[in-house]
Amino acid sequence: MIHPIPSGTRDVLPQETGEVRAITDTLRAAFDRHGFGEIYTPALEYESVLARADLEEARPAYRVFDETGAVLVLRSDMTVPIARVVATRYAESPVPLRFCYFAHTYRGVRPQRGQLREMLQAGIELIGAPAPDGTAEALTLLAAALDAVGLKDFRIGLGDASLFPALMESLRVDEGARAGLLEALVRRDFVELELRLAEAGVSGEAAELLLDVPQRRGGPELLTDAPAPAVDAVTGMRRVHELLAPDVAERVIFDLGLVRNIGYYTGAVFEVYDPALGAPIGGGGRYDDLLGRFGRPLPAVGFALFVDSVHQALAGEERGTGVALAGSLSTTAGGAR
Repeated sequence: MIHPIPSGTRDVLPQETGEVRAITDTLRAAFDRHGFGEIYTPALEYESVLARADLEEARPAYRVFDETGAVLVLRSDMTVPIARVVATRYAESPVPLRFCYFAHTYRGVRPQRGQLREMLQAGIELIGAPAPDGTAEALTLLAAALDAVGLKDFRIGLGDASLFPALMESLRVDEGARAGLLEALVRRDFVELELRLAEAGVSGEAAELLLDVPQRRGGPELLTDAPAPAVDAVTGMRRVHELLAPDVAERVIFDLGLVRNIGYYTGAVFEVYDPALGAPIGGGGRYDDLLGRFGRPLPAVGFALFVDSVHQALAGEERGTGVALAGSLSTTAGGAR
């Protein structure tokens, strides 16, 4: 007899659980070494709290009503709950504030390979640290954490959420068409992007620029030549790069077309890639306006790693699985403490 489980979820059996626990223990030790204290927030949040952020990429999957009739959702994101905590529990605390977390989130997605409704995330939030220094600190910790778990081939794509909107604004693209253009860019579907530009009446040099710039991807040489509307974003990326240690900087790929479909990002955005997987294993960015929506305006930056994806990437890099993987990671985590 087969007893189904909800789509987009899965059972994790003891051997894999041990491996995942070893990964989270190692990440926890790395975050702790950098001064990030672990925080836990309720799995349930009021829908009105999450509604303060545009979470198109992280829509809640499940809604329930409490005894008063208020709508509750299983959290689909950890950044927004932590912003709530900062505004309510740390309203007068000096900054920067450094938090880390290990939590399941639940997102409304169409389940497919590598995309689950229930995801275990490990991440950090650095509150009150402006760019470029705060961004460089987050990227440095991201690289250190992935080095600690044993990933060797990962790369970090770095872009800026403000770049493409600035291009569209400067070229006077119809406001009604901009969301669709960004949606195509999130999917890296440049064929659709070209079609949507034509539908919006954008042609000639303007269309060429909007198609060309987002496809620019490479090393720091990419930052020496940018169209005028992109200068601020590119300058910001250059300043971050200058602050990175060489072993971190060599991991970074600059991507002028990188955007993330979460509306609270305001500046630098990044994604983590490993050739063992065809999808990002994590990502993050700056959200300098989000804390203000909860009553304490502060610059902030953070990232989240999808722990299951990190585990798959480790296996794909053939660094060992099963007891060998769990044992080596546990040793690393224990030694770090």
